[in-house]
Amino acid sequence: MPELPEAEANRLRIARDCLNRTIEAAEPGDDTDHIELPGDNERGRLVGHQFTQTHRHGKLIFAGSGTGPWIAVHLGMTGSLRPFDADDGPPDYAKFVIRFEGERRLAFRCPRKLGWVRVVDSPQAEIDRIEFGPDALEISRDAFVEVIGTSRGAIKSALMQQKKLAGIGNLWSDEILFRLGIDPQRKGTQLDEEQLGEMYDAMRNILRAVVDTQADYSKLPEDWLIHTRDEGAECPQCGGKITRTKVGGRSAFHCTRHQD
Repeated sequence: MPELPEAEANRLRIARDCLNRTIEAAEPGDDTDHIELPGDNERGRLVGHQFTQTHRHGKLIFAGSGTGPWIAVHLGMTGSLRPFDADDGPPDYAKFVIRFEGERRLAFRCPRKLGWVRVVDSPQAEIDRIEFGPDALEISRDAFVEVIGTSRGAIKSALMQQKKLAGIGNLWSDEILFRLGIDPQRKGTQLDEEQLGEMYDAMRNILRAVVDTQADYSKLPEDWLIHTRDEGAECPQCGGKITRTKVGGRSAFHCTRHQD
């Protein structure tokens, strides 16, 4: 599932290729049953407006203007935002297409239909409505220590609770804990303030590194878990064995030797 760095890479595509262009139409794509998309009235609100700015909060992506309206996008498991030109045609699985004056278009590609697009008045109104917690790259150290350190459940699950901390999912929670040598099933209350501070630093360093590559995993260091995130693989840090367990109903990959 796309997480904070992947959402940021998609936001940058809009910022680079779709700003300051007047919207002529916003149209549903093909096979749009069982996916949340704006209706006729909501799509009509976009016509004649321009996206002049973008914003991201956790896994949510926004594009709009100071006076609105905005689109709010959640990528789900396999979604992406794809700018394209009319002559090139839309990508496959395009569920929603914004047509700008001229040749430029913006498609919401979502093969598994688990993402969504909404038209909203402002990013903050939608963030408040969903009740998302602070963005993982914006939260302060003290707030992070308080939110994660008081969790009585598994630390991996705490990192993934979007109403506490927005932006981290299965992939990068594993990477954070792998770097620190912490078992994903340890409880937040079992970590002291120094360990939680180290976790805060690791979280920010990892997320920023992935953002800097625009979520191109091939550019990440070879000793990261993401390159060997398979049952039975050799740990790139200590030579131990990578195993897969279930934590809070989600798969967790970790090293049986150095994560305890």
